[in-house]
Amino acid sequence: MSDHLPDREAPDREARETMEFDVVIVGAGPAGLATAIRLKQIDPERTVCVVEKGGEVGAHILSGCVLEPRAMTELLPDADIGAIEYSAPAGDDRFLFLTATGSYRLPTPPQMNNHGNHVVSLGNVVRYLGTRAEELGVEIYPGFAAAEVLFEGDRVAGIATGDMGIGRDGQPTAQYQRGMELRATYTVFAEGCRGSLGKQLIRRFGLNDGVDPQTYGIGIKELWEVPPENHNPGMVMHSVGWPMDSKTYGGSFLYHLGGNLMAYGFVIGLDYENPFLSPFEEMQRFKTHPAIAPHFAGAKRISYGARALNEGGFQSIPKLVFPGGVLVGCEAGFLNVPKIKGTHTAMKSGMLAAESIAAALAGSKPATLDDFPARVRASWLWPELEAVRNIRPGFAKFGMWGGLMNAAFETYVTRGRSPWTLRNHADNTTLKPARDSTPIVYPKPDGILTFDRLSSVFISNTNHEENQPAHLVLRDPATAITVNWAEYRSPETRYCPAGVYEIVGAETGNPKLQINAQNCVHCKTCDIKDPTQNIDWVVPEGAGGPAYPGGM
Repeated sequence: MSDHLPDREAPDREARETMEFDVVIVGAGPAGLATAIRLKQIDPERTVCVVEKGGEVGAHILSGCVLEPRAMTELLPDADIGAIEYSAPAGDDRFLFLTATGSYRLPTPPQMNNHGNHVVSLGNVVRYLGTRAEELGVEIYPGFAAAEVLFEGDRVAGIATGDMGIGRDGQPTAQYQRGMELRATYTVFAEGCRGSLGKQLIRRFGLNDGVDPQTYGIGIKELWEVPPENHNPGMVMHSVGWPMDSKTYGGSFLYHLGGNLMAYGFVIGLDYENPFLSPFEEMQRFKTHPAIAPHFAGAKRISYGARALNEGGFQSIPKLVFPGGVLVGCEAGFLNVPKIKGTHTAMKSGMLAAESIAAALAGSKPATLDDFPARVRASWLWPELEAVRNIRPGFAKFGMWGGLMNAAFETYVTRGRSPWTLRNHADNTTLKPARDSTPIVYPKPDGILTFDRLSSVFISNTNHEENQPAHLVLRDPATAITVNWAEYRSPETRYCPAGVYEIVGAETGNPKLQINAQNCVHCKTCDIKDPTQNIDWVVPEGAGGPAYPGGM
């Protein structure tokens, strides 16, 4: 498929201002900020810039996060994770199997043993890292979306931020402001899962040639304030089973942070088959289970969000380097799925990239960072991911029961040393036609325990300038009807957790896809799950999207 996307910006009207740095980092998440901090620790004189599309550092960070402190301790030995707002030492570990009406407590898998870890607000962890980076002299520019990769020949030479004030018609408005070029000797792409620029670079440089397709899940999360008498700081609970059927990968997390806060979320693998499945509605009805509902008694929902996450693991990690740059963190898929943790691995990848870049900058001329993959393989990051490589694809191959048995076999018998590697497949290829699938009837929300999409988007503080080109681009608008509607009854109207996609006119026999881009919470699910890969998620104006508070 071509890299070219439909033109969504006005033609160049004036030269962009240019700033020069030694290193530009795209994304102020754990990986990007760890890269920046480590670079400055090695060589304080290097100029390092981080560009972040969120309105502030942490605004777009979403994770139900139990933090393994290994990488943080290596990077910042003096860091006091417990002092970060809403953090709590991980305590009571619970792992449940649910049926439609009952629950059974299972032994906690070793990967989910959280002794020594911390339940945290990842947004607040990232805000802390941002402060530490700025103290070292890193320049951080929040509210500026990296919209374009700059090239000099075939070498990445930096990024350009998007123009501001372009109207829906593609013409400048009174608020027009030209984007800037941020040029660098090396550019680090740390956009997170399914980054829009990283996706283009992977295709241009063939970075995933010879590896399995990346696979993904969608994680949908709510933040609740619970009564003090029901609060159990550090409690960590996970579940499998209901409401998922035996073919569909998914499960919940429920974490008690400090400050009477409780993070609840549900993750569903995007390799599901039934086009009528709605991850949002599954997440809502989970709360009605008799073993789960009591956790929400007397509580108040205060925030909501959603984000795709990498699930491909070891066998889906692309080539990490290309002329002028590297991929780090979830941009490259370093999530440890059985642990349900990716912050420590993301940070470690950024630290290793920084060490590779610093060594290259000390040389006589720019070089491809070919030693970065070797540094990754020589670190604790590589064997950690290799040892669990067969667990997630085991669920795709064998279903829930077979997947649990395979996970036990890999964990207790071969201990990650099986002489085989199970393969991954692309998530967009797994949907069955609507005619071969069973519609799912979901209960109506009650507004107390369960909610609808639009009220949920409201408390995500999502906002986009409405008079701008849509950042959800259809490569072929007709395909939305001739394929998605005709074959699958428009699954995008169900897998989107924000009500972005609607079919209008179906009752008159003239269905059309309506895109409510202003609702988008930047989860990227549509970019991943669309059957023909017809939807491209590209960055909107900087500072658009959700604005998650501390605690998320």
